Amino acid sequence: MMERPAGAVPETDPGATGSTLAGTDLARRAQLLSTEHWSLLATRSMSWNEAFSRTGMFLSTLSAATVALALAGPAMSFGSVFPLFALVVLSVTLFLGLATYVRLVQVNNEDLYWVAGMNIIRDAYTKLSPGIEADLITGHGLGADAMARTFAAVDVTTSVSPWHMLITTPAVVAVISSAIAGVMGGLIAGQTGMAVEGAIAIGVGVFLAAVALLIAYGRRDADRYIARVMESRGISTHPGRRSGG
Repeated sequence: MMERPAGAVPETDPGATGSTLAGTDLARRAQLLSTEHWSLLATRSMSWNEAFSRTGMFLSTLSAATVALALAGPAMSFGSVFPLFALVVLSVTLFLGLATYVRLVQVNNEDLYWVAGMNIIRDAYTKLSPGIEADLITGHGLGADAMARTFAAVDVTTSVSPWHMLITTPAVVAVISSAIAGVMGGLIAGQTGMAVEGAIAIGVGVFLAAVALLIAYGRRDADRYIARVMESRGISTHPGRRSGG
């Protein structure tokens, strides 16, 4: 029997070594993706906590303003000074409402960004472990169907109710802020000596115009944000044109 010389290096199988390195690389890649996934989840949670806090602060301020007006009205005998006081209070409340609405629109856009990132990560999971997509309840990839699946929005890509937009948190804040703007418009019209009917008509007109403008702003900002995100991933939003080419 031949003995191995002292100090000799044992022979290794190149194929086995390559497989071990590949397995280690895949494990490291999965760990890094998982870390990024949890980071996106935490960031998304922080964004929504901010949104709820901002909305709560606006509604609390609105309630305080309503109580202040209710107490100040009788104290001032609803005289000529009361409309000026009401305009000052409502102006501050309206500013807070508009600032809250703009931030909520931004949070919605950011939430879409975080979800897109998580969908990209899940798409990488399906490549690391083919067949795992059958066990995922959320979507993977940047397709419209995949994004809708992650948001649990059933049939949102084919038949979405126009009323759904009005029940979202930004839309609720937009309608309330528009109502404040309408009241201010009516008060200003009344201060100019306009008849009550005319002042009410002005207030209603300001309310409707404000709702239309705020909703249009939200939709336009969302469209622009989505376009920037898609083009940052090299996906053109213009038919017949490729990004970066």
